[in-house]
Amino acid sequence: MTAGPSPRPARRTPSEFSLPVERGHLDRLVAGAPDWLAVDRTAGFEAFEALPPETNLLYTTYLDLRPADLAEAVIGGPPVPGADDGAADHVDVATLPDDADGVLEIRDGRPAAAALSAAARTAGVTLTSLSHLLGTDPARARELLDGGSTLPADDRFAQLTRALWSDGIVLDVPAGVCLQKPVLLRWATGTPGIARFGRTIIRLGDGATAAVVEELMPEGADSAGASATAPGAATGGPDRAQSFLAGTAEIGLGAGANLSVASIQDLAATTVTFQHRTSRLGEGASLHWALAQLGSRFTRSRIDNRLEGDRSSVEQAEIVFGADEQFFDLTSYTRHVGRDTTGNLLSKGALLDRARAYLKGMITIERSAVGTDSYLGEFGMNLSKGARSVAIPSLEIDQPDCRRAAHGSSVGPIDETQLFYLESRGIPPDEARKFIVLGFLEPVVARVPLADAQDLLRSLLEAKWEAGTAGAAAHVAA
Repeated sequence: MTAGPSPRPARRTPSEFSLPVERGHLDRLVAGAPDWLAVDRTAGFEAFEALPPETNLLYTTYLDLRPADLAEAVIGGPPVPGADDGAADHVDVATLPDDADGVLEIRDGRPAAAALSAAARTAGVTLTSLSHLLGTDPARARELLDGGSTLPADDRFAQLTRALWSDGIVLDVPAGVCLQKPVLLRWATGTPGIARFGRTIIRLGDGATAAVVEELMPEGADSAGASATAPGAATGGPDRAQSFLAGTAEIGLGAGANLSVASIQDLAATTVTFQHRTSRLGEGASLHWALAQLGSRFTRSRIDNRLEGDRSSVEQAEIVFGADEQFFDLTSYTRHVGRDTTGNLLSKGALLDRARAYLKGMITIERSAVGTDSYLGEFGMNLSKGARSVAIPSLEIDQPDCRRAAHGSSVGPIDETQLFYLESRGIPPDEARKFIVLGFLEPVVARVPLADAQDLLRSLLEAKWEAGTAGAAAHVAA
């Protein structure tokens, strides 16, 4: 008797989130926690259970969580608390890079390295892990966390991070302090079959100035942030179990504060990452985002900017460079509340092989936002027939008295006129394509404030281009 065909695995719907999340995960985290924190975590968990995966009806058609195959993943627990766990002022300053004022690294859910320059410590800057802050300054931790107001209340997965975070990073810069060098924040993760939740909280007082470089790297990355394998080749074969990283960047800027944030994401090819970045800007404050999404199997990124203060401004550039079957789902919300606020928002995606990218954005101009100047641009470059980009820019305007309210988008292959121009100058076709693609992604590279991180990003982009084009050539030859 011959055996029949094996049953097909059950099909998943595009909105199904496969990570097993149970009430017991929450119970373990609230056991022994302060009452206010237990209430906050519980509120986040209940919101996760109640909310749909996508609340914006414009984007429900473009929701697809199936690349996240996390049915066998286990949620990692909190770190073992320690007196000096993750406190930058308890680590020898000799571990600090010469071109940085601070560094804090979270490796597989635990603080692994921390340092803060003498000048920053003297100025009263705090750089520590969230677990350490809870133990040493619970009042400040409650001020930063209680109520969950820094995370989008309508996002199911942001609320899950609010409920299940195990550790995080806090950078607190007092009023009037101007850091001369960037602060480096590293997240190294990717253990197969493990899901982790973390938060990054950044506060700048009135008139403060700082720059932050965030690196999200695979667990094999060295202390310089470079992958243990060739640059751009995120570790992890197709047979390895997927890992999951949910992270936040929750930013609050006082009046006249100025912050630049650059992020380089080159996680392993078996990692799924959900990212939530939020900002609230006071009067005259300015924020500059420069975000590069290169690694992971599936990236879901959401940015919420809220320009509350008059004359506040945000500049945002986010790029995607995808290959193989990578999937990037990017959403940006910018809400203008104060008068004479400015927003300049740009998303770009370059895709090889069968990669996909959704570039979604919404600018909202409230009735109080007289004199707003805001622009949203979303542009996709498909470098193969199997690649797919979707751009969906949107405007919601309740105040007609604006300096500018505009959006633009395009999706297509490399411009043939650009290729012709470069080739007519004697540049070989392959080199011309490379120049065009890397130039297309340059707006983020140029905004990275740390020289070593800028060099790292350029090397990752070039390595990914070389690997992608070599793979395409091999496929054609076969």
